[in-house]
Amino acid sequence: MTATRDLGPSGRRIIELPPPTRAEGVSLWQALCTRRSRREFGRLELRDDEVAALLFAGQGLTSPEGARAVPSAGALYPVSLTLVDGRGVWRYRPRRHDLVEVSSEDRRALLAAAAFGQHFVAEAPAIIVITAEPAVLEARYGGRSMRYCTLEAGHVAQNMLLQATALGLASVPVSAFDDDEVLATVDLGRDHLALYVLTFGRPRP
Repeated sequence: MTATRDLGPSGRRIIELPPPTRAEGVSLWQALCTRRSRREFGRLELRDDEVAALLFAGQGLTSPEGARAVPSAGALYPVSLTLVDGRGVWRYRPRRHDLVEVSSEDRRALLAAAAFGQHFVAEAPAIIVITAEPAVLEARYGGRSMRYCTLEAGHVAQNMLLQATALGLASVPVSAFDDDEVLATVDLGRDHLALYVLTFGRPRP
Protein backbone atom coordinates (compact mmCIF):
# COMPACT_ATOMS: atom_id res chain seq x y z
CA MET A 1 0.00 0.00 0.00
CA THR A 2 1.37 3.41 -0.94
CA ALA A 3 0.31 6.37 1.18
CA THR A 4 1.12 10.01 1.74
CA ARG A 5 2.64 10.36 5.18
CA ASP A 6 2.84 13.63 7.08
CA LEU A 7 3.78 14.38 10.66
CA GLY A 8 0.95 15.94 12.64
CA PRO A 9 1.34 18.30 15.62
CA SER A 10 1.85 15.30 17.91
CA GLY A 11 4.76 14.05 15.79
CA ARG A 12 2.77 11.01 14.72
CA ARG A 13 2.43 10.01 11.10
CA ILE A 14 -0.84 10.82 9.35
CA ILE A 15 -2.16 9.09 6.25
CA GLU A 16 -4.47 11.33 4.25
CA LEU A 17 -6.89 8.93 2.61
CA PRO A 18 -8.21 9.47 -0.92
CA PRO A 19 -11.89 10.37 -1.26
CA PRO A 20 -14.08 7.27 -1.21
CA THR A 21 -15.17 6.10 -4.63
CA ARG A 22 -18.18 4.16 -5.76
CA ALA A 23 -17.70 0.48 -6.65
CA GLU A 24 -18.97 0.57 -10.21
CA GLY A 25 -21.05 -2.26 -11.60
CA VAL A 26 -21.93 -3.94 -8.29
CA SER A 27 -25.46 -3.55 -6.98
CA LEU A 28 -26.47 -3.89 -3.35
CA TRP A 29 -28.39 -7.02 -4.34
CA GLN A 30 -25.25 -8.59 -5.82
CA ALA A 31 -23.19 -7.70 -2.78
CA LEU A 32 -25.80 -9.20 -0.44
CA CYS A 33 -26.01 -12.42 -2.45
CA THR A 34 -22.28 -12.94 -2.92
CA ARG A 35 -20.89 -11.92 0.48
CA ARG A 36 -19.14 -14.89 2.09
CA SER A 37 -16.68 -15.37 4.94
CA ARG A 38 -13.29 -16.12 3.38
CA ARG A 39 -10.30 -16.88 5.60
CA GLU A 40 -7.63 -17.28 2.93
CA PHE A 41 -5.92 -14.14 1.67
CA GLY A 42 -3.40 -13.27 -1.00
CA ARG A 43 -0.23 -11.52 0.10
CA LEU A 44 -0.76 -8.22 -1.71
CA GLU A 45 -1.52 -5.25 0.51
CA LEU A 46 -4.69 -3.26 0.05
CA ARG A 47 -4.49 0.01 -1.82
CA ASP A 48 -5.24 3.23 0.04
CA ASP A 49 -8.40 3.76 -2.01
CA GLU A 50 -9.66 0.32 -0.90
CA VAL A 51 -8.88 1.04 2.75
CA ALA A 52 -10.60 4.42 2.36
CA ALA A 53 -13.71 2.79 0.93
CA LEU A 54 -13.91 0.28 3.78
CA LEU A 55 -13.48 2.89 6.51
CA PHE A 56 -15.94 5.26 4.85
CA ALA A 57 -18.54 2.48 4.70
CA GLY A 58 -18.11 1.98 8.43
CA GLN A 59 -17.96 5.52 9.78
CA GLY A 60 -17.63 7.97 6.89
CA LEU A 61 -19.37 11.34 6.90
CA THR A 62 -22.25 11.48 4.44
CA SER A 63 -23.54 15.03 4.99
CA PRO A 64 -22.18 18.48 5.88
CA GLU A 65 -24.12 18.24 9.14
CA GLY A 66 -22.03 15.27 10.26
CA ALA A 67 -24.33 12.32 9.54
CA ARG A 68 -22.42 9.10 8.96
CA ALA A 69 -22.81 5.96 6.88
CA VAL A 70 -24.39 4.05 9.80
CA PRO A 71 -27.22 4.84 12.22
CA SER A 72 -26.20 5.74 15.76
CA ALA A 73 -28.23 6.32 18.92
CA GLY A 74 -28.71 10.07 19.23
CA ALA A 75 -26.15 10.57 16.42
CA LEU A 76 -23.48 10.37 19.15
CA TYR A 77 -21.24 7.81 17.39
CA PRO A 78 -19.45 5.97 20.22
CA VAL A 79 -17.73 3.58 17.78
CA SER A 80 -14.08 3.89 16.77
CA LEU A 81 -12.24 2.09 13.96
CA THR A 82 -8.59 1.09 14.16
CA LEU A 83 -6.62 -0.21 11.18
CA VAL A 84 -3.87 -2.74 11.85
CA ASP A 85 -1.59 -3.61 8.94
CA GLY A 86 2.05 -4.12 8.03
CA ARG A 87 2.83 -0.45 8.65
CA GLY A 88 1.47 -0.36 12.19
CA VAL A 89 -1.67 0.62 14.06
CA TRP A 90 -3.79 3.55 12.87
CA ARG A 91 -6.88 5.29 14.25
CA TYR A 92 -9.48 6.47 11.71
CA ARG A 93 -10.75 10.05 12.04
CA PRO A 94 -14.08 10.29 10.18
CA ARG A 95 -14.28 14.09 10.11
CA ARG A 96 -10.87 14.36 8.48
CA HIS A 97 -11.08 11.06 6.60
CA ASP A 98 -7.53 10.20 7.57
CA LEU A 99 -5.54 7.82 9.74
CA VAL A 100 -3.39 8.81 12.72
CA GLU A 101 -0.54 6.58 13.77
CA VAL A 102 -0.92 4.79 17.09
CA SER A 103 2.13 2.54 16.69
CA SER A 104 4.62 1.75 13.93
CA GLU A 105 4.72 -1.90 15.06
CA ASP A 106 3.05 -4.61 12.95
CA ARG A 107 0.71 -6.13 15.55
CA ARG A 108 -1.28 -8.53 13.40
CA ALA A 109 0.33 -11.54 15.08
CA LEU A 110 -0.69 -10.11 18.46
CA LEU A 111 -4.28 -9.83 17.27
CA ALA A 112 -4.16 -13.43 16.06
CA ALA A 113 -2.96 -14.49 19.51
CA ALA A 114 -5.74 -12.44 21.13
CA ALA A 115 -8.16 -14.26 18.81
CA PHE A 116 -7.13 -17.57 20.39
CA GLY A 117 -4.61 -18.43 17.70
CA GLN A 118 -6.78 -18.02 14.62
CA HIS A 119 -3.85 -17.94 12.21
CA PHE A 120 -5.64 -16.26 9.31
CA VAL A 121 -5.87 -13.06 11.37
CA ALA A 122 -2.08 -12.68 11.24
CA GLU A 123 -2.13 -13.44 7.50
CA ALA A 124 -4.70 -10.76 6.62
CA PRO A 125 -3.17 -7.74 4.83
CA ALA A 126 -5.55 -5.42 6.70
CA ILE A 127 -7.48 -5.74 9.95
CA ILE A 128 -10.05 -3.26 11.21
CA VAL A 129 -10.87 -3.43 14.92
CA ILE A 130 -14.26 -2.07 15.96
CA THR A 131 -14.40 -0.64 19.48
CA ALA A 132 -16.88 1.57 21.31
CA GLU A 133 -16.90 3.92 24.28
CA PRO A 134 -20.17 3.50 26.24
CA ALA A 135 -19.56 6.69 28.26
CA VAL A 136 -20.33 8.70 25.12
CA LEU A 137 -23.95 7.50 25.40
CA GLU A 138 -24.46 7.12 29.14
CA ALA A 139 -25.64 10.65 29.93
CA ARG A 140 -28.55 10.24 27.54
CA TYR A 141 -29.24 6.50 27.51
CA GLY A 142 -28.03 5.17 30.85
CA GLY A 143 -28.25 1.40 31.10
CA ARG A 144 -29.04 0.94 27.42
CA SER A 145 -25.70 2.39 26.34
CA MET A 146 -23.97 -0.99 26.06
CA ARG A 147 -26.77 -2.34 23.90
CA TYR A 148 -26.62 0.64 21.56
CA CYS A 149 -22.85 0.26 21.21
CA THR A 150 -23.18 -3.36 20.15
CA LEU A 151 -26.00 -2.55 17.73
CA GLU A 152 -23.93 0.18 16.10
CA ALA A 153 -20.93 -2.13 15.80
CA GLY A 154 -23.15 -4.55 13.88
CA HIS A 155 -24.21 -1.81 11.46
CA VAL A 156 -20.58 -0.82 10.94
CA ALA A 157 -19.38 -4.37 10.39
CA GLN A 158 -22.05 -5.27 7.85
CA ASN A 159 -21.44 -2.09 5.87
CA MET A 160 -17.72 -2.83 5.65
CA LEU A 161 -18.22 -6.49 4.75
CA LEU A 162 -20.61 -5.55 1.94
CA GLN A 163 -18.18 -2.89 0.73
CA ALA A 164 -15.41 -5.48 0.70
CA THR A 165 -17.59 -7.75 -1.43
CA ALA A 166 -18.34 -4.90 -3.83
CA LEU A 167 -14.58 -4.27 -4.15
CA GLY A 168 -13.85 -7.93 -4.87
CA LEU A 169 -12.03 -8.43 -1.57
CA ALA A 170 -12.07 -11.40 0.78
CA SER A 171 -13.19 -10.76 4.35
CA VAL A 172 -14.34 -12.44 7.52
CA PRO A 173 -15.55 -11.04 10.87
CA VAL A 174 -14.03 -12.42 14.08
CA SER A 175 -15.78 -12.21 17.43
CA ALA A 176 -13.92 -14.91 19.38
CA PHE A 177 -11.12 -13.08 21.17
CA ASP A 178 -9.84 -11.92 24.53
CA ASP A 179 -11.27 -8.42 24.95
CA ASP A 180 -8.48 -7.04 27.11
CA GLU A 181 -5.77 -8.33 24.77
CA VAL A 182 -7.44 -6.77 21.74
CA LEU A 183 -7.77 -3.43 23.51
CA ALA A 184 -4.14 -3.54 24.61
CA THR A 185 -3.03 -4.35 21.07
CA VAL A 186 -4.73 -1.22 19.69
CA ASP A 187 -3.71 0.93 22.69
CA LEU A 188 -7.16 1.45 24.18
CA GLY A 189 -8.20 1.06 27.82
CA ARG A 190 -11.07 -0.63 29.60
CA ASP A 191 -13.29 2.40 29.08
CA HIS A 192 -13.73 0.97 25.58
CA LEU A 193 -15.43 -2.23 24.43
CA ALA A 194 -13.71 -4.56 21.96
CA LEU A 195 -16.61 -5.61 19.76
CA TYR A 196 -15.37 -6.95 16.42
CA VAL A 197 -12.20 -7.79 14.51
CA LEU A 198 -12.64 -7.70 10.72
CA THR A 199 -9.99 -9.15 8.41
CA PHE A 200 -9.58 -8.10 4.77
CA GLY A 201 -7.41 -9.02 1.83
CA ARG A 202 -7.42 -10.10 -1.77
CA PRO A 203 -8.82 -13.57 -2.47
CA ARG A 204 -6.06 -16.15 -2.66
CA PRO A 205 -5.60 -17.25 -6.29
